[in-house]
Amino acid sequence: MNGVRQGDTVFLKQIGTVVLAAAVLSVYPLMTRATAEIAEAVIAGGVLSVVNVLMGYAVVRISAGKPQTEFMQVVLAGIAVRLFVMVGLMLLAVGVLRFHAFALISSLFVMYSVFLIVEVLYIHNHIKQS
Repeated sequence: MNGVRQGDTVFLKQIGTVVLAAAVLSVYPLMTRATAEIAEAVIAGGVLSVVNVLMGYAVVRISAGKPQTEFMQVVLAGIAVRLFVMVGLMLLAVGVLRFHAFALISSLFVMYSVFLIVEVLYIHNHIKQS
């Protein structure tokens, strides 16, 4: 891992672009239509989604340069670990921090779906280059 490669820079810029677009598209509805409780939950869901995609990025970076079979094993194991981490964080957010459950899960799902597309394309390009 000698620095950040060009594909990594593109991926991180795509993540930043998605976050910026989500913020721009959601700021007005959240400020004018949502209660503070819902706005906080929507933001928390977005933050959890960013944490999830950055964990995925770290897994791909760790597995970079490995044979394709080992690469896929590490990536799939990373998905399982991320799933448990995300469930734990959601339980913490809803159960302990008392975030609005529907708003949190809805925003997490929307952001997760967008990030999943970006992440799959990144992994596909990584495998294609290997």
